Amino acid sequence: MTTMTNASVREFKMPDVGEGLTEAEILKWYVQPGDTVTDGQVVCEVETAKAAVELPIPYDGVVRALHFPEGTTVDVGTSIIAVEVAGGAAPAQEEAPAAPAPAAEPEQSAEQPAARQPVLVGYGVATSSTRRRPRKQAQDPAAQQAASAVQSELNGHGAAPAAPPAPAAPVAPAAPASSAAPAQRPLAKPPVRKLAKDLGVDLATITPTGPDGVITRDDVHAAVAAAQAPQQAAPAAQPAAPAAPAPSAAPASYDSVRETRIPVKGVRKATAAAMVGSAFTAPHVTEFVTVDVTRTMKLVEELKQDKEFAGLRVNPLLLIAKALLVAIRRNPDINASWDEAAQEIVVKHYVNLGIAAATPRGLIVPNIKDAHAKTLPELAASLGELVSTAREGRTSPSAMQGGTVTITNVGVFGVDTGTPILNPGESAILAVGAIKLQPWVHKGKVKPRQVTTLALSFDHRLVDGELGSKVLADVAAVLEQPKRLITWA
Repeated sequence: MTTMTNASVREFKMPDVGEGLTEAEILKWYVQPGDTVTDGQVVCEVETAKAAVELPIPYDGVVRALHFPEGTTVDVGTSIIAVEVAGGAAPAQEEAPAAPAPAAEPEQSAEQPAARQPVLVGYGVATSSTRRRPRKQAQDPAAQQAASAVQSELNGHGAAPAAPPAPAAPVAPAAPASSAAPAQRPLAKPPVRKLAKDLGVDLATITPTGPDGVITRDDVHAAVAAAQAPQQAAPAAQPAAPAAPAPSAAPASYDSVRETRIPVKGVRKATAAAMVGSAFTAPHVTEFVTVDVTRTMKLVEELKQDKEFAGLRVNPLLLIAKALLVAIRRNPDINASWDEAAQEIVVKHYVNLGIAAATPRGLIVPNIKDAHAKTLPELAASLGELVSTAREGRTSPSAMQGGTVTITNVGVFGVDTGTPILNPGESAILAVGAIKLQPWVHKGKVKPRQVTTLALSFDHRLVDGELGSKVLADVAAVLEQPKRLITWA
């Protein structure tokens, strides 16, 4: 019978939701023990080193146990939830009466009529007796009197019987305390035991009020209130006492007030490892150019009024991305990667354009697949979807894989420019600074113009100074004269 019950419980293991990931953090459970689940239902949300992903359950049944609480990092392949498949527990119980044939277990067959009935859907039925240990009724008459006295008190007429047991109370615990200590473990349900543990209450010091001497939640709370009462009265009697421990208590909490420790895990942990690996693997070179983008800003305003872009997000980043794609088309060797194992440079004839996005979980770099083949409205739609998905924390792992070049827009934070670190496996990254109104020499006169600074970092193993300079110069030229989007296309 045990084999049949175990066979009906399915263990759902943490899957590899990315490519080669070894662990994931459980962010939120959407189900609890006792809940009914169906095939394909999302039961939890986990965060890997790349993204937050919702996990569906692959079968029908009832949740039996959640093996890990929220916030726990679990290795891939570890069981995280147990589900009792539909109809698994009931048949096991129905067949139980037909199994008294083996004579090796006479005690179980004798107790079958009194077997516990299932009270929660999805939980198996125990074959052992549900009667409490006979330590009180059969072995200890004094304890039996104490239990009946408690019951009488609960029934409302315990005032008179309370006095007689008093003389026997000191004698009854004294004799069995040394010989039967293990049998005197306080009776309490698991939730009550957890409550007592969390509140720091010793169950052995509590007088039970529940049926058959079971400690209830109210008993635990009453014990806490009783313990706090003397502590609250003490400061009133000695007002100067709190002043003494203050100096010694201050140093203990001083650091915790001035510092906050944040565990490094998930996206932040992966980003840190990737940046360290990139910085100390690929020799970075960064070049800068300051450019007048006044005409680009005017074109952005015109495109916002174009019906082809109705409902789409049109901003300077859209034209900067298009300018970089044009520059890559004119200088295709920059769209490459370094194969260390084969000692080869892999030139890619497609552009998966990465866009660095800051999210509450850390920096991620999703990319637009085959960005080189998209029209300007299609590129605008892809950029809008990428940004909104990243902000909602719903970027999939596949969206962050296979990038070739990246754009990081530090200008949105009011920063002029920076020296960006390459996304691992890529050859170049373009940083875009803030676009500001600045004095600029235009047609021989100093005029206020919209100006920004671009910075291009590239892997000097496969991109030399000439190639990197040409790409950066082409991007600047397109942004200065947007008509080159047509003439160079």
